[in-house]
Amino acid sequence: MNGLLHKTSRLSLADQASMQIEQLIESGTWPVGMKIPSEPELMEELQVSRNTLREAIRALTHTGLLKTRQGDGTYVCSSSALGPVLQKKVQRTDALQTLEVRHALEREGAILAAARRTEQDLEEMRQCLASCKLAVHNGDYAAYAASDMAFHRSIIAASHNPLLMELYNHMTAGVQESISEVVELSSHSYFLLNHETLLHAIGQQYENQAAEAVRIYIEQSKKHFQQQRG
Repeated sequence: MNGLLHKTSRLSLADQASMQIEQLIESGTWPVGMKIPSEPELMEELQVSRNTLREAIRALTHTGLLKTRQGDGTYVCSSSALGPVLQKKVQRTDALQTLEVRHALEREGAILAAARRTEQDLEEMRQCLASCKLAVHNGDYAAYAASDMAFHRSIIAASHNPLLMELYNHMTAGVQESISEVVELSSHSYFLLNHETLLHAIGQQYENQAAEAVRIYIEQSKKHFQQQRG
């Protein structure tokens, strides 16, 4: 941890303590699931009072970065303050609007993946798609939705754009919910065929074809939701 707080800053001591703790979390020094150090340890490291430290912890708990378990301690529950905010927003957002955001992120992800993918990236996509097919064969549609989500995440990962990956990963819960609903409403074979086309386009580095494949499956998903609403 980096020394004393700079008391000349316009930020309050609690805000400065919050920022230092947030940096430890976002850097991975304090990973998700970790129990943070005790109050006395943190007070010594940050050179702040108990009240200042508690105010900082409360602020980070409110943003969703930390979670206090009564009688146990305080744990890291998100790698970024952006995560909990986005996840709550997605959960409250209309499914069609979520699909529109998916289109924006997944289209750009597919284009970048087509330009930047490695052989390891392609192998990961193939494995995810194989898991989708196996889940369909077994009639396990929950497993299909999970594998399909992993397929989309593998494409975003192949973009090699850390910010895009972070934004998309924080949307995962809402995205998986929309995939699950589509699976219940539609024929899985259509999406499997489309995703084969998408994988081929990325493998051949056909950026325009990859973008078009994304547009097609998003439009098809929208149709299913609209039909359900009648």
